[in-house]
Amino acid sequence: MKMSFEHRDGLGLLRVEEPRIDASVAIQFKDRFHDLTQNGTGDVILDLSQVDFLDSSGLGALVGARKLLGAGRVLELCGLTPTVDRVMVLTRMHTVFPIHPDLVTALATRAATS
Repeated sequence: MKMSFEHRDGLGLLRVEEPRIDASVAIQFKDRFHDLTQNGTGDVILDLSQVDFLDSSGLGALVGARKLLGAGRVLELCGLTPTVDRVMVLTRMHTVFPIHPDLVTALATRAATS
């Protein structure tokens, strides 16, 4: 699973560079997420702007990723495509994850609340 990660101002910025998070890659997603975030201490913003499809396995992987961060760390989402956004609303996961339209807005929102 192709993902990139960078630290910026105490945050982890993680970008999924695949068009799908589904049953065929859900375990790889969680493993890669864990590898990239396990040594960090801050919150993580997950950029899903390149993801066009998310099924129930992918949704489970997102919830699992949130749990992998542990107590005191927040997983925020940004850049949801219309299809992914629809899944989040239908499953009410938009009430579980902080969601931002894009990375710039996510960073600006965090800066304004700090």
